[in-house]
Amino acid sequence: MAYITQYQYYNNGQPNPAVEDEINWGSYQYVSLEDIVNNFMLMYTGNHSLVNNEPRYKVLFHAKRAIQELNYDAFKEIKILELDVCSSLRYVLPSDYVNWVRISMYRNGLLMPLTENIQTNWASAYLQDNDCGILFDEDGNAISPTNSMIDFDRLKGTKQSIYLNQNSKYYGKSGWNIDGQWYFGYGIEARFGLNTETANANPTFKIDPKKGVINFSSGMSDEICILEYVSDGMENGNDSLVTVNKLFEEFIYAYIEFAVLGSKVGVQEYIIARARKRKSALLRNAKIRISNIHPGRLLQNLRGRDKWLK
Repeated sequence: MAYITQYQYYNNGQPNPAVEDEINWGSYQYVSLEDIVNNFMLMYTGNHSLVNNEPRYKVLFHAKRAIQELNYDAFKEIKILELDVCSSLRYVLPSDYVNWVRISMYRNGLLMPLTENIQTNWASAYLQDNDCGILFDEDGNAISPTNSMIDFDRLKGTKQSIYLNQNSKYYGKSGWNIDGQWYFGYGIEARFGLNTETANANPTFKIDPKKGVINFSSGMSDEICILEYVSDGMENGNDSLVTVNKLFEEFIYAYIEFAVLGSKVGVQEYIIARARKRKSALLRNAKIRISNIHPGRLLQNLRGRDKWLK
């Protein structure tokens, strides 16, 4: 009797990959983009259907748009990326990045959430003469330095920040963190008005969406950063890797039907309204299903509700 491995059972007899991490054990709960388009073309189009004579590329476009909207709104699937932050204090965002969920520093087996700096910590600059006039090259382009002054202070750690060691007499005072050592000015009077929004012992960050990078404060140098972010689900343009949870499969069919009918000329408004209501109802149902609301879990959370708090 011939035996097959667990990987071959779940992947239609394909041989095991060389690396264990490449095995996708959860593939059965997803349906591919190709299957979605094929199913729609077979079951929802034809002479006796509302959608007819629609080319495949239009159906593919609307299917992708539906998956993107689900990734932005309904999916609870977050991508996680780990990278080292070098002395440049810059973290390049992944190519499929859309929005961040949490940014943390990994140290000693713990994730330390970082605070977003409400003030900018980066800027562009131009070289100027003694009269503050901008200098240009022979092609008429403004000349820029390697780093602006605010970037230089951030990279060198010379920008003032708040010292948050409660065991020190300098707790809550402004100082300079240079090469891991703190320096303080001479205190003349007491300090008032601590900004609790940025009062965090961990480093801070600021995202530059135009350049696609995260700029960190000097305390993040040579540390490990964990980025949790939301993607659009398009897998860098590789349609063969795009999948969607089966709980949302019926919604995607309804979304494609509504989008196609809404873009056609001569379709009655009540038909478009009916397709819109069906799409919204299926999305609502899918969100409820994927929320994993089960009686057993609710009971587990409600245990001890009558316990007295002392």
